[in-house]
Amino acid sequence: MTQLPPTALRLTVTHRSHELTVDVEGDLFLDTGDQLVDTVTDHLVRCADVRVVRLSCARLSWIDSVGLSALLMVHRRVCAAGSVLRIDDRSSVLDRLLRQTGTLGHLTALAGQDDDAGGAHAT
Repeated sequence: MTQLPPTALRLTVTHRSHELTVDVEGDLFLDTGDQLVDTVTDHLVRCADVRVVRLSCARLSWIDSVGLSALLMVHRRVCAAGSVLRIDDRSSVLDRLLRQTGTLGHLTALAGQDDDAGGAHAT
């Protein structure tokens, strides 16, 4: 049986004013989760003025439970830095995983809001 190589995770980071945007492209799973966490953490350390971190997930093609764990760790690090996480352009695959695991509200609630985020595919 031939094993196909995993799809690489490509992260493009843009820092403007008080906002850090990370475009996420590819698969977020066991082999790539640390890459996302490390990238966001490194930029938070280097750019102390960041108040909002946006993960643009329009080109996220797959996510598993380890990828979800990476998102939760990113959320934890962003909050610890005094910033707010926004997950934009969520795919149906990502939304389904967040709903099934009960993490949708936690990861998408605005600061000061209840963990009951519904509606659109962006926060």
